[in-house]
Amino acid sequence: MTCASCVNRVEKALLKVPGVNSAVVNLATEQATVCWRGPASDDALLSAVDKAGYAARALTPEQPATAWVAPPWWPVALSAALTLPLVAPMLLQLLGVDWMLNAWWQLVLATPVQFGLGWHFYRAAWKAVLAKAGNMDLLVALGTSAAYGLSLYMLFKHGEHGMAHLYFEASASVITLVMLGKWLENRAKRQTTDAIRALQALRPDTALVRREGLDTELPLAQVRLGDLVVVRPGDRVAVDGLVSEGDSHVDESLVTGENLPVAKGVGDLVTGGSVNGEGLLLVQTTAIGTETTLARIIRLVESAQAAKAPIQRIVDQVSAVFVPVVLGLALLTLLGWAGFNGDWEQALINAVSVLVIACPCALGLATPTAIMAGTGVAARHGILIKDAQALEIAHAVSVVAFDKTGTLTEGKPSLVHVQAAPGVSEQDVLRWAAALQASSSHPLAKAVSLKAQEEQLQVPAAQSVSALPGRGVSGLVAGQSWLLGSSRLRQEQQADAGALTVLATQLEAEGQTISWLMRVDHDHTVVLGLLAFGDTIKTSAAQAVLRLHALGIRTVMLTGDNWGSAKAVASALGIGEVHAQVLPGDKAAVVQALKAQGAVVAFVGDGLNDGPALAAASCGFAMAGGADVATETAGITLMRGDLRLVADSIDISRRTYAKIRQNLGWAFAYNLLGIPLAALGMLSPVLAGAAMALSSVSVVSNALLLRRWQGSAD
Repeated sequence: MTCASCVNRVEKALLKVPGVNSAVVNLATEQATVCWRGPASDDALLSAVDKAGYAARALTPEQPATAWVAPPWWPVALSAALTLPLVAPMLLQLLGVDWMLNAWWQLVLATPVQFGLGWHFYRAAWKAVLAKAGNMDLLVALGTSAAYGLSLYMLFKHGEHGMAHLYFEASASVITLVMLGKWLENRAKRQTTDAIRALQALRPDTALVRREGLDTELPLAQVRLGDLVVVRPGDRVAVDGLVSEGDSHVDESLVTGENLPVAKGVGDLVTGGSVNGEGLLLVQTTAIGTETTLARIIRLVESAQAAKAPIQRIVDQVSAVFVPVVLGLALLTLLGWAGFNGDWEQALINAVSVLVIACPCALGLATPTAIMAGTGVAARHGILIKDAQALEIAHAVSVVAFDKTGTLTEGKPSLVHVQAAPGVSEQDVLRWAAALQASSSHPLAKAVSLKAQEEQLQVPAAQSVSALPGRGVSGLVAGQSWLLGSSRLRQEQQADAGALTVLATQLEAEGQTISWLMRVDHDHTVVLGLLAFGDTIKTSAAQAVLRLHALGIRTVMLTGDNWGSAKAVASALGIGEVHAQVLPGDKAAVVQALKAQGAVVAFVGDGLNDGPALAAASCGFAMAGGADVATETAGITLMRGDLRLVADSIDISRRTYAKIRQNLGWAFAYNLLGIPLAALGMLSPVLAGAAMALSSVSVVSNALLLRRWQGSAD
């Protein structure tokens, strides 16, 4: 494909296939993403593309896009060598040398450029005509053919005697300059996909697998779930898995953006694509193939780069009618000049200039190249942007709402205090609480279980344990019904805490989270004790909030924890607005209320209960390593727990969106200024061709400036 009109043509062809719901074509990557059901098939889609004048093949996870190959330079060099003698007289004239190449030699040099090296313009233009559409190739073919045909007519009419100036150099120069521009453009576009190629290069081809005590090097496709993979010092980790033996440091920088190696020991998760440090690791495989973290990252980046930003719709609407309008303007230019001075030669040359300068290449490249560069540099810094819409929305974020536990704090609370009610021992409180929490993976439950292990308590078995969303858990222990949960749960049960109320208030004021242990008797609920948990604020949280404030963004905290704990964390971080003791659905309601005030709201969370708020937000940020529903719902995933990445994400979004606007502004201005100048006879076809090539290269080069971006979390 060569321009935005090509994109429209392919999309329309795909959408006409029965069963196709949507089709998005990306000019920069030359890929289409199609959603269909029913009668549509790969063959039907490929046939539709072929009938539209293009060729395509189906991509699968097992057969990814072909690695980028540098476009051949020799056609451009040969075309330039043949064209140079044609433009030499014009260049020499600037130096005061009056010399003209023999007219027949001009014909000999221009013909192979026009019909040999430029043949692909005719082929693509003919297919566009058959499809009743227009594209860049049609404009170039018409413009250069008109200049070549006029020169040929004048040559045979006048011979070599008293002949006026020929325009072979115009037709040859336009073809050469367009070819040069596309070659430079392709070289520049390659750099926008550097992030994808860098990620793909992380995939090892083989893994050293230990089976029945023997170490065998196998192709990665033969590794199975549960296999033990040996990772030697300096090797790249081949699979996702859990360390079952050994200690080492692992460099995860290209996967998560984490600059420093991370310590790994037994039970720790390692990610395929990271590099092992000094120790030998034995890793039990937990994910292979397309389910590995690296494969998911690559899919996310590819889908983001293939998607269209909402602003692209403007370009699509313009490009759909662009070529027919240009053809009409060229015809008006021809007739206008001919009617004005009767000089058909000059009229034709001015019409050729209009056709050449109006090629909509820059329009088609303005948005996708910026998105590819922006999502690529974000991925290298540990920020995964799911789609172009998330990238575009993030630039306008005015409020960032944070979950507390696991997001602003480490999410690994410890049990710091156990207080029993009169007549009950603290060991009994801990034992019964540990029984209720034994099967839970909640951070508070883990803290209780860990404390019980440290105390070497005999924990009884619990039956019929069930979660009470946003409140706690219930279950049967020793034939009695028990509850363990928040102050909200205690209040709902109308359980009197007695003297424990004062202590609970004091602990909550200090920022600790309180859980109440209660036994349900026949007609009332009795409080038997409380457990107080403390959590550590993440080291990056304060800097993240400060950076957001510097960007002019308001910060809010939403948490199911008590007011004391919430206010303590908010005060330490400088967050002015707090909503505490809110249920998962209430978080979403708060987000909706903020949006109703006119704010563009981002929500940052990591847990299962954050799913509704992430979905309700204008743009969701999920912390990697959290619940799957969080990462699936969010538009942006942060690959490590550094909250400064939130501000970095918004910053890269703003810069990317600025590049999109700059590129579109340049592309529209170029055509709005260039076409009238060409129509007025102020641009020769050679200058028009040079300007057209320059516009495409400048748009891509401007987008590539994003690759120099550095975030605050680096």
